[in-house]
Amino acid sequence: MAKAKEFRVTVEDKPGALGSCCIALSERGVNILAFQSFVEQGESLARFVVDDPDNALVVLRGLHANFEQDDVAVVRLEHRPGELGRAALRLGEHKVNINYSYCGMEPGSTQPLVVFGVDQVTKASAVLDELAAK
Repeated sequence: MAKAKEFRVTVEDKPGALGSCCIALSERGVNILAFQSFVEQGESLARFVVDDPDNALVVLRGLHANFEQDDVAVVRLEHRPGELGRAALRLGEHKVNINYSYCGMEPGSTQPLVVFGVDQVTKASAVLDELAAK
């Protein structure tokens, strides 16, 4: 899983708004694999990778949500000291700039799923695939 679709959803910065969006996804059977949320300029911005991007798209359109989709580089890493650093360093060695990152888990896995928002997704995906194969 070197490349994935990420959804960036803007929700109101008020109690329950993010929860309503997440519940709507779950009711359609969409599982959030990795997630990040923060408030910026009075709005809550959530980034997430899901197991079913097509159904997530249906849900978000049905909610009339303000959202965008982007490709991101994704890698499963061993859960041990230094793995995140090794992945980030490897991207840097290949002149790939990391704009942001976050992590999550896939059902049944013990390996963190690390998401990298980068300036060169295809190149980063190849580098991370190579790294994960070692």
